[in-house]
Amino acid sequence: MSASHYLQSTFDGAVTVDVEVQPGAKRQGILGVNEWRGCVSIAVRAQAQKGMANNAVLHVLSTALGVPKNQLQIISGLTSRVKKIRIQSTHAERFVERLQAALGEDE
Repeated sequence: MSASHYLQSTFDGAVTVDVEVQPGAKRQGILGVNEWRGCVSIAVRAQAQKGMANNAVLHVLSTALGVPKNQLQIISGLTSRVKKIRIQSTHAERFVERLQAALGEDE
């Protein structure tokens, strides 16, 4: 699946990423792409209580992309497993490459 299904560039140089979260997992990290839903699957150990899973999702993406956590923001889906996350930067292409590298894609 191409990155255009789960990554979108904004006019101000940011990138939005569609993610599906699996809270309460045994392992934490980026699992891959859910082709049916068109989003990146992320597993986190934290439970979906009091924003702990949301915080863990931002931590996983921050680590995988090499981006400070304060440049990530959940813009939709705060109480849902399916979320849209905004990554602020003027170098959107770099984040696309890093995310694809974390997913093992060659695009």
